[in-house]
Amino acid sequence: MIYLIEYDRESGKLVRIEEFVPTQRRQAEEKRLRVEIERLETGVSREVVLLEASSQDELRKTHRRYFECLDEMLTQALATGA
Repeated sequence: MIYLIEYDRESGKLVRIEEFVPTQRRQAEEKRLRVEIERLETGVSREVVLLEASSQDELRKTHRRYFECLDEMLTQALATGA
């Protein structure tokens, strides 16, 4: 699966996640570009990325920072001794 993610670095929050099947790669890339252009035109600073993963659960494991706040990640790291 391909995931379009829009992330607000300042607030540390996920703004958008959209899922595309692999055959929709071109549509996903076009959507990412449109979103980036819209944000630049409005002066809104956001991270807009496309990521691939077998599932959203897998994506949440490999790219935790988009889904968990820093406090949650720190608490979990301390609890597991990581």
